[in-house]
Amino acid sequence: MPLPGRNFIKHYLRNNPDLYGPFWICMTLVFSVAISGNLSTFLRKMGSPNYHYRPQFHRVTIAAVVIFLYAWLVPVGLWAFLTWRQGTERQMGGYSFLETVCVYGYSLFIFIPTSILWIIPLEPLQWTLIVVAMVVSGSVLVLTFWPVVRDDSKFMAVGTMITIVVLNALLAIGCKLYFFQTPDQTPSPTAPGIYSNLTVQAH
Repeated sequence: MPLPGRNFIKHYLRNNPDLYGPFWICMTLVFSVAISGNLSTFLRKMGSPNYHYRPQFHRVTIAAVVIFLYAWLVPVGLWAFLTWRQGTERQMGGYSFLETVCVYGYSLFIFIPTSILWIIPLEPLQWTLIVVAMVVSGSVLVLTFWPVVRDDSKFMAVGTMITIVVLNALLAIGCKLYFFQTPDQTPSPTAPGIYSNLTVQAH
């Protein structure tokens, strides 16, 4: 939980980062999002006529690509940027590469219970959960990285924080819209007529 004055790296990692936790958090989130998305689709379509449930296994692959790209590539980019801004020597308050990756991995934990609760087919509840998850996850990142960038220029410091928050929000909203937003696949009333006319003209 993000608590003001308690830096995640200084108070919890204590300069002993691990990749075990972040890896399994990401892996659990992948299956949580994919399975919950399938269940959400099933609950939404359960009462529809002519609906036959088919598990969409490709969602596991898509979830894995998106989540692992966010949890590994974004920290790499952030670490490289901070290293460039601070110089080649690590200054007091700077973080190592493993610490940066570790923070991002653990910050995703809140999305595991959130994705499970997204199964409940109530749109207002789902968006409320998104906001809560984004605030918790984003606050962990902001409280951790702000001490590193605050001594930079105001433009770069604020821009870095905004980028961190926006990327975190895009991940949450993207997962919601793709995995838990069932598109209306019912054909329009004009579709059969158009198809019939094309068939008649073909004959």
